[in-house]
Amino acid sequence: MIFLDSESNVPLYMQLRTQIIESIVRGELVKGDTLPSVRGLASDLGINMHTVNKSYHELESKGIIEIVPKKGAVIIADSEKHASNEQYEMIVEELRPIVAEGLVYGLNEEDFHQLISKIMKKIKEV
Repeated sequence: MIFLDSESNVPLYMQLRTQIIESIVRGELVKGDTLPSVRGLASDLGINMHTVNKSYHELESKGIIEIVPKKGAVIIADSEKHASNEQYEMIVEELRPIVAEGLVYGLNEEDFHQLISKIMKKIKEV
């Protein structure tokens, strides 16, 4: 079940991308599952096809899905497998500005540990 909040400051394509990733983490989507077509999902969600397309292409660039001609977008990520060095570095690169911002606001290492634990728990229980 995907819910997009048009009032959110987070762009719709990012909301969609994140919800697909979280569905994989929870085991709702598994390696080999096929996502709905771009056109079909856009219609179901009442959003522009380009929004879905952008989400799918970002997921593909992260190695989470593979877009296969005539088959669609297939989940290739395996949440049971450890991240490759390349994936690890990509996560570090994306987290660095967020960590820096947290440090500017006075968060310390313990605050970050608690925050990450809380976020992980929330993702897994939804």
